Amino acid sequence: MGIKNFFIKPSTREFFAEAKATPDFGLFDLIHGYVYARWPYLYISIGTGQHPLSRLYQRLQAFLQPLFARRMNGVGKPDIDFADTYHGKVVPLGSARQLVSIEEEINLPDLEQVIPYKRARAIVLKNPDHIVALDCPCRAARENPCLPMDVCLIVGEPFAGFIREHQPDKSRWLTREEALDILEAEDRRGHVHHAFFKDAMLGRFYAICNCCACCCGAMQAQRNGTPMLASSGYLAVIDAEACIACGTCATFCQFEAITTPDGFSVVDEEKCMGCGVCAGQCPQEAIQMMRDERKGEPLEIFRLMEKAGAR
Repeated sequence: MGIKNFFIKPSTREFFAEAKATPDFGLFDLIHGYVYARWPYLYISIGTGQHPLSRLYQRLQAFLQPLFARRMNGVGKPDIDFADTYHGKVVPLGSARQLVSIEEEINLPDLEQVIPYKRARAIVLKNPDHIVALDCPCRAARENPCLPMDVCLIVGEPFAGFIREHQPDKSRWLTREEALDILEAEDRRGHVHHAFFKDAMLGRFYAICNCCACCCGAMQAQRNGTPMLASSGYLAVIDAEACIACGTCATFCQFEAITTPDGFSVVDEEKCMGCGVCAGQCPQEAIQMMRDERKGEPLEIFRLMEKAGAR
């Protein structure tokens, strides 16, 4: 083992090797990805405005934005800024279960119909049974966070191994059954499942976060007008005859998409992200999740694999 390899952790070498093999993944992306994965709590706390360095970061971001734009936006390419590089896809519980139940390695590139952003996204899962629970960086940044903390699921390599090796006190290996238990427990709490993609994380799916609007930086950015989340492709539809206007759905809706005026519940179709939390919480079972083409394509991994001939 050379001196270089002696000082670099095995998971870091694996991340660098994957980065080198990833098309259009440059040095800037590599540094960004390493910093994000190596120090996620510092990164997220600064990004969400919870850290004393947040103001400095905002000034630095304003300075770097033109440089970033010139690097990213070639001739004929759409304008891309920092906000276009990190996105979550809302996934109902059933779709989230699928993502931690994959048994074979897969490669699904160019998911523009599913992850409708300016840069192509991919699902490239190596060692999909390697799953790590990480203490949520968004919750950790808050003074009074929602509990439990260990609800971020890092899926596949090189991500799971990197997080586990660099965050040993804030992460743990999971079996698929344990990952499913976390998803189901968070669903019962009324939290939303998001599949996250990030340019600096090789442009791939790398995590399922179980999010609450009071702690999640991406949900707060979405609420403030920065479109960081894509709809699940579904829409909540309320059976007016079965609804008793108890308000449970409105209480649990993380996107403030349901109100109960005049004795019955109403869904704001623009705000609804199709997470399915309301349907799961409704005591009358008066809510169904219906496909809505205006909301884009669902991230249903088994269907995507069959479409691509991967199953």
